[in-house]
Amino acid sequence: MSDIICVTNRKLCREDFFLRMERIAKSGPGAVILREKDLPENEYRRLAERLLPVFKYTGTPLILHTFTGTALALDADSIHLPLHLLRELSPAEKSRFRRIGCSCHSPEDAEEAESLGASYITAGHVFATDCKKGLPPRGLDFLEEVCRRVGIPVYGIGGISPDNIGSVRAAGASGGCIMSSLMTCPSPSELLAAFEKE
Repeated sequence: MSDIICVTNRKLCREDFFLRMERIAKSGPGAVILREKDLPENEYRRLAERLLPVFKYTGTPLILHTFTGTALALDADSIHLPLHLLRELSPAEKSRFRRIGCSCHSPEDAEEAESLGASYITAGHVFATDCKKGLPPRGLDFLEEVCRRVGIPVYGIGGISPDNIGSVRAAGASGGCIMSSLMTCPSPSELLAAFEKE
């Protein structure tokens, strides 16, 4: 299984979003986080309802984002949350998920997420990225410190590419997250294969 997690942003797609998602699902990433932060919950739910069967068919995990109620209603087994929402998740809600991810921006965030029951975290942004224009990257030392402080898998996020994934892994991360490159590349399978060569 790939150690690359894909994060969606349908606004970056240069082709039909559902076609792109199907191509990504078939290309074998470790998982896909359906992020789409701009959507209200009712529209997000319609998107998730349409995509969950595609990912179930391909065997690629689809991780829903932010909307716990929607994830529970759709019987999704994975959710990714910002830390403030993870704090609000009840023990009963946590028990419904096989995988709970959390976005972290400091070693302290990471420790808290682990204590709250996160099964993995994303830590960033590690490298300069257009998604965080004007914000300095936190760097590999930050990533290494996060990895040192927790016992759950850590995935670097922000500016991750085949050229730097080796240093991300060397810092102790379990893998990396990619968004822009996967939404826009000609071939998702070729891009993911490039990460495996490192």
